[in-house]
Amino acid sequence: MKRNISLLLLVTVCLLGGGARAQARDRVQKGDVVVVPVQGEVSKAMFFFLRRAQKSAESAGASAIILDMNTYGGRLDSAEEITNLLNRAQTPTYTFINTNAGSAGALIALATRHIYMAPVSAIGAAAPVLSSGEDLPETSREKTISYWSALIRGTATRNGHNPDIGEAFMDKEKEVKLGERVINPKGTLLTLNAQEATARTDGKPLLAEGIVESVPQLVEKAGLRGATVWIKPTGFERLAIWITALAPLLLLAGMIGLYLEFKLPGTGIAGILGGICFALFFLGHYFAGLAGWEVVALFILGVCLVLAEILIFAHTTILVGVLGVFLMLGSLLWAMVDRYPGQRFLPSGQMLRIPLVNLFIALLAAIVVAALLARFLPRTSIYRRFVLSADIPSGPSLSSPPRDFGPPADVRPGAEGTALTTLRPSGKARFAGHVVDVVTEGEFISAESPVVVVSSDGMRVVVKQLG
Repeated sequence: MKRNISLLLLVTVCLLGGGARAQARDRVQKGDVVVVPVQGEVSKAMFFFLRRAQKSAESAGASAIILDMNTYGGRLDSAEEITNLLNRAQTPTYTFINTNAGSAGALIALATRHIYMAPVSAIGAAAPVLSSGEDLPETSREKTISYWSALIRGTATRNGHNPDIGEAFMDKEKEVKLGERVINPKGTLLTLNAQEATARTDGKPLLAEGIVESVPQLVEKAGLRGATVWIKPTGFERLAIWITALAPLLLLAGMIGLYLEFKLPGTGIAGILGGICFALFFLGHYFAGLAGWEVVALFILGVCLVLAEILIFAHTTILVGVLGVFLMLGSLLWAMVDRYPGQRFLPSGQMLRIPLVNLFIALLAAIVVAALLARFLPRTSIYRRFVLSADIPSGPSLSSPPRDFGPPADVRPGAEGTALTTLRPSGKARFAGHVVDVVTEGEFISAESPVVVVSSDGMRVVVKQLG
């Protein structure tokens, strides 16, 4: 049953994502001008979104694609994928730099055939750096700049832009001159504002074709025809974009779900919801280009080790359980690390800052919520209903009015009683009219089985099956 419910939920999510994509495609008609927002950090999620938008526009026969850009940059590998995607576009492409086209954003803008800028805007400063903001090591820097300079020159040339301008965005050693006029001296990275980018020499603009206030003004100035249609992130792209912001909440919900599954054995609902939260967490980070399937495997291995500690190695060692917990936490942390290809295996402190904050918030909140649940949940009728009704079959013995939970009894070794719930290995048993929390030495004991107390030290009562 649990597997069927999980499968149903997974199919539902997939259908919702597919429906959102189909709806987006249906909105675009032949001849429309498609506007695609390029906002925030350049990431894998943005690449998936732009690919979907471009395919929707071209399959519908759109007359133009406009990137409404405001970004300070982001991942170079994602920028390369987006650049290659735009270079394959069959539909005329435009970029409206709505304030910023920094770093990777400048590379993406050069991959479109026409560039327009807002009155107060800038483009450039595309030198590669580490995710911590530090410069690349000298050897890596030379190799990276050499590769990207060639890519930028090819992209700029393909789309009708001055390749020297694009190279100067990346390489501060590149001097740019138009005749006797020095556009960018050697030793500085090139960054252009709207007025500089539209300055004309011999009738040709330096980079941008014009200054406009908005997308509608761009459409009018460029002489584009057709209705203007906006495509926005939906489905899994939207999930990937928001997962990083909601990561602490998803982690908290997953941890609380697993905690409640242990507190309410037999129901399965809390465990399923917790599993869904963790699945969404990993799935979203996978589509965002942060997590691979290896972190999912580590998480599952950690869960298996924790279960083995509870079911097999109970009361003999804690090493297996501790290792499982560390694997689970490590996989959750690693899934949030924005690690670039070619970087050292161990992430830097800057790379770990946001993931550690997210994980710390989730752990702290989970501890607080778990403490509150441990204190108040057993006193609620909902808790007693779940525990008793799930494990004790109905029958004549239960026809009498329900008995309230009494205070813990002074249960001594040798006392005999009856298991009220399935002990796996913890649960509840009745001794002389008192309901007591008990635990076995590792074995499972079914409900209604006779048990005997093996040891008792305050709040912890260890039992075994009688006979």
